Amino acid sequence: MDIVLETDQLGKRYGRAWALRDCSLRLPAGRVAALVGPNGAGKSTLLHLAVGLLRPDAGAVRVFGQAPYDNIAVLSDIGFVAQDTPLYRDFTAGELFTMGAKLNQRFDLAMAHHRLTQIGIPRDKAVGKLSGGQRAQVALALAMAKRPRLLLLDEPVASIDPLARREFLQALIGVVAETGTTVLLSSHLLADLERTCDYLIVLHTSQVRLTGGVDALIAGHRQLVGPRHGDRPPSGVAHVVRATHTDRQSTLLVRTDGPIHDPAWTAHDVTLEDIILAYLGDGDTQSGRTHAAWGAPA
Repeated sequence: MDIVLETDQLGKRYGRAWALRDCSLRLPAGRVAALVGPNGAGKSTLLHLAVGLLRPDAGAVRVFGQAPYDNIAVLSDIGFVAQDTPLYRDFTAGELFTMGAKLNQRFDLAMAHHRLTQIGIPRDKAVGKLSGGQRAQVALALAMAKRPRLLLLDEPVASIDPLARREFLQALIGVVAETGTTVLLSSHLLADLERTCDYLIVLHTSQVRLTGGVDALIAGHRQLVGPRHGDRPPSGVAHVVRATHTDRQSTLLVRTDGPIHDPAWTAHDVTLEDIILAYLGDGDTQSGRTHAAWGAPA
């Protein structure tokens, strides 16, 4: 399996505070991956390290097997849409495409113009006068016209309306289907990610909490509802991700390593959003009386 992006104990520090620490992950080629985490988890820092805008203070980051910092050979294969899609607002889309063609040897000018024609965005209007959704589409067209092997997107649709967001994601899926580009998409919008992505990376407190293919992760997690007794989950549970207790009942979101046969417990399917929120939570919550926690690694 080809690995496009790999980090090994990667860390970045601002002053005395670590924005990213002990971050280890591997992103397989051909995936559309969601990068999820709360504000301050290190998502933007990870993307900036991957695209060579920052140097690591610990560990290593490799893109296509090489360090990206000051590496023209690697950077030419990376497309990047930064948070808030920063563009030269006085330039028209056509002028931005002309600049892109002069700065990138493989820039596909015809593809960039075709993308905007398909979605009805004018090429002769200053991008500062376009809507937020239109600017996001221009930024995506610029990034994809590089013909990148890896596309990094940092919250590209966070500030645009639902219709524009849907159009952007549809365009992204269409372009990826045509080119086979690997995508790493950072976003807080979990419902959008569930419709778009087939791979998941969860960052929390500057570290990786979970990675894997979406289908496999959903198949490997269950919500269990059963009686409140003892401190051990039933057989078939690898570990408890999150537990909620009342005096009589426990509700567990678990990662499984086999079937759940205990008749005292009822198993329910979970969504990707359920899994993400569980891994971003504090693990154990209780209502009513205080009980012993379900001690299990995350």
